[in-house]
Amino acid sequence: MHRKENMLENWLIAAWGVSLIATLGSLYFSEVMKFIPCDLCWFQRIFMYPQVILLGLAAIRKEYGIARYSLALSVIGGTISLYHYLIQKVPFFQDHAIVCGRIPCTGDYINWLGFITIPFLALTSFIIISVLSMLMIRTWKEGKVH
Repeated sequence: MHRKENMLENWLIAAWGVSLIATLGSLYFSEVMKFIPCDLCWFQRIFMYPQVILLGLAAIRKEYGIARYSLALSVIGGTISLYHYLIQKVPFFQDHAIVCGRIPCTGDYINWLGFITIPFLALTSFIIISVLSMLMIRTWKEGKVH
């Protein structure tokens, strides 16, 4: 049981770390680089920012059941990120994109290596948190740890 609890704790801390880095990265882009977030970016933030607090508190209290909620937040946020990435990179989606407010959602402030954009970074973070959450849920159910 001790080994499983260590794994759960490590996965929870890793998920918290990913959410923290994603949140700090988005704040860096908007507050330091002065990139104005589009509406879809704001929705992605809505699903990422609370995870810093929720996963952080859960890590301190060793409450592994939080994984169900972080998984839900990450799947929804990841879906928004995927759509946002598609309207940046796929012509069909660009042509049929929703109106996104005063900042166009089809623009990309960064385009590292031709494919890494801000929504791609967010999607990566949501996927990592989702995988870690699924691992926690499976292990938690098997071992009935806390």
